[in-house]
Amino acid sequence: MFHELTIIPGRNKNGQPESPAPLTMKPGQLFAVVGHTGSGKSRLIQDLEQLACGDTVSGRHIWIDGNIPERQARFHTSRQLIAHLSQNMRFVLDVTVEEFIRMHCTCRQRDWQTVLPEVIDQANTITPEHLHGSDSLNLLSGGQSRALMIADVAILCESPIVLIDEVENAGIHKEKSLHLLLKKQKLVLIATHDPHTALMSDCRICMKNGGIQSVIESNEKEQETWERLHAYQQYIVEMQRKMRVGELCVK
Repeated sequence: MFHELTIIPGRNKNGQPESPAPLTMKPGQLFAVVGHTGSGKSRLIQDLEQLACGDTVSGRHIWIDGNIPERQARFHTSRQLIAHLSQNMRFVLDVTVEEFIRMHCTCRQRDWQTVLPEVIDQANTITPEHLHGSDSLNLLSGGQSRALMIADVAILCESPIVLIDEVENAGIHKEKSLHLLLKKQKLVLIATHDPHTALMSDCRICMKNGGIQSVIESNEKEQETWERLHAYQQYIVEMQRKMRVGELCVK
């Protein structure tokens, strides 16, 4: 049973120590990873996915439940604990959505007849372009693919840690996506440039020059800022909907 993940600081691109103390994260929490392009967001995500043991360019260590993963079992442990949703979702299997979910259920020893409708229903709450069990994986749009994988990870995948790159660029409902994962008690880390997404988090990890510069916990004043941003975001979403269906973008 997974209880917590801890990042033991390493060094930035200049070899200087990262500033924060060890950072511990638990299931059901949302962490945003923020910073300019090239600041080290992707490197941090890779260190987490690899359960780095001081053997990457950052020199970080990733501990699971207070322990250093054994080198021999490290990559097996990573596959068990971590699901990574990248920006580009491409399927190599030429099967339908239903066949994909049935195969995954077989691997997980789950009843596909129960899981299949739940995964598809949840995916369709995330994407405005609904998908069906008979759809080919290779014909899904980027947004449909991302929605399917988020629903699959939330409902079927047992990995308790989810790493996400740029959910706001996927054409899906980001809040519903994140809330679905958190409701299933996943620890979610998302690399983002979007303040609306970042301020949804319990805590944000600020990157600079390849290292963690600071860690900022959310507070009531930032929640007020998020609520203002959320109102603007809802307006933008409504204008996007009208534009896409051929309505006049007025309100």
